[in-house]
Amino acid sequence: MPSISQRGVSMPASPIRKLVPLANKAKAKGTKVYHLNIGQPDLPTPEVAMDAIRHIDRKVLEYSPSEGILSFRQKLVKYYAKFNIQVTTDDIIVTTGGSEAVFFSFMACLDPGDELIVPEPAYANYMAFAISSGAVIKTIPSSIEEGFALPSVEQFEKLITPRTKAILICNPNNPTGYLYTQKEMDQIRDLVKKYDLFLFSDEVYREFCYTGAPYISAFHLKGIENNVVLVDSVSKRYSECGIRIGAIITKNQMVKENVMKWCQARLSPPLLGQIAAEASLDTPDDYMLDVYNEYVERRKFLIDGLNRIPGCYSPIPMGAFYTMAKLPVDDADKFCAWCLEKFEYEGQTVMMAPGSGFYTTPGLGKNEVRIAYVLNKEDLAKALMVLAKALEAYPGRTV
Repeated sequence: MPSISQRGVSMPASPIRKLVPLANKAKAKGTKVYHLNIGQPDLPTPEVAMDAIRHIDRKVLEYSPSEGILSFRQKLVKYYAKFNIQVTTDDIIVTTGGSEAVFFSFMACLDPGDELIVPEPAYANYMAFAISSGAVIKTIPSSIEEGFALPSVEQFEKLITPRTKAILICNPNNPTGYLYTQKEMDQIRDLVKKYDLFLFSDEVYREFCYTGAPYISAFHLKGIENNVVLVDSVSKRYSECGIRIGAIITKNQMVKENVMKWCQARLSPPLLGQIAAEASLDTPDDYMLDVYNEYVERRKFLIDGLNRIPGCYSPIPMGAFYTMAKLPVDDADKFCAWCLEKFEYEGQTVMMAPGSGFYTTPGLGKNEVRIAYVLNKEDLAKALMVLAKALEAYPGRTV
């Protein structure tokens, strides 16, 4: 029998999805599972997007251009201008979701063996895309005790070698909900400029910033315009994860030319998805405000509830719709599996993403979980009650 690829063996399993088989078994037994593990919003997709899908008037569902439909990119230019991100249609390449945007960015900018510095905990699929492209992720830990603030410049510089090619940030952050300050973004800019690095900036949660401070994009940083590669997606913004539409935005001409080769090789991004995404840009402001206010309320409800459970701690996330929480358990991977396999309270249990899957440094995140507050407050209240009961019953409780 031929051997399989070592690249595949090295690929990490998704911490967000690896417990799905256990959740399915629990559901098959009739247990209600509260999904706190995945960032799938429960809020309705904008009606303008649904109407666009319902009223498609085409005789052929053809290939779209490899870089995406021009009218969609033209409307994106206006959308970004509202955030003081000044780009042209030529700076925007439409991708099959934000995931492909990250992957193509890596493939276009990094050679095998090139190093990429990423603050951790970090979105787990970054590691998968790095392995796929042959790049090496060097992580720099942030801590829950400090609210996951950006590590110091000195810590970054300790990791920089002749193979260092880029820094990757997610702002607002998945999985922590952290929002980088102006000072922190300036520190990143100075590092990028000093060492002539790429700055990959995943900004798919820009609508969900809960502080009074302004949202700071990598495109707002002066002097590194040609170093920035911005990753975007409509999935979370408009609650339409399934249409698989994202984008790469950059002013670097050589990067654009390289990215386009990968885009041409996969032919085109989804036509139907682009039709829905383009229509979504006409979403009324009151929809976006309602969504924002709903997440603000859910955030307060969840964090207050978590921090009332004995032994639990979560800092207040300032963006996105996730939080990392420390639990009084010996091993969060075991606890999350136990909740699905061996525990139920009044026919209910919870599914969370073990924190270790968002770290690459061994031992970190062992007693942490990522929780997505994408359920309504009534379900969040039930999930918090079930979590508290599970922690009381768990044999590996530490406090």
